[in-house]
Amino acid sequence: MTVRPIRLYGDPVLRTPSDAVTDFDAAVRELVADLEDTVRVPGRAGVAAPQIGVGVRAFSYNVDGVVGHLINPVLSDFDGEQDDEEGCLSLPDLGFATPRAMSVTASGFDQDGKPVTIHGTGLLARALQHETDHLDGRLYIDTLTGDTRRQALRELRRLPRASA
Repeated sequence: MTVRPIRLYGDPVLRTPSDAVTDFDAAVRELVADLEDTVRVPGRAGVAAPQIGVGVRAFSYNVDGVVGHLINPVLSDFDGEQDDEEGCLSLPDLGFATPRAMSVTASGFDQDGKPVTIHGTGLLARALQHETDHLDGRLYIDTLTGDTRRQALRELRRLPRASA
């Protein structure tokens, strides 16, 4: 079992758009195993490859006891709204009400390059959107607006930052 350390806010890999996976080889299977081991730590709903320092379009999720992964995800069929508290392993000890779609469809591939489609609602929809944002170099705080965004930016100043 390989639980990889999580990169913290300030690490450039978190703000860099990830590269598409083009070879579904042993290295990708090892990355997926590490992502799934890392997301199994209690309290985690998702881990994106950039959060463990790998700039490729892959993530794992752990929602309602179901652990899985998706490579090169594309989101579609956004429906409804939810505005629950969201947090991020790369921004420890912060959480803010974050608007997300209530349901979403994510299409991509498994570790063997086979097509996969996941339809998520509630927490799974939130995780799919959150982790896909990571692959685009975005953090959930980037979606916040108004007073919530101002509060988040104030609290960011007190967080430990990755050393450059």
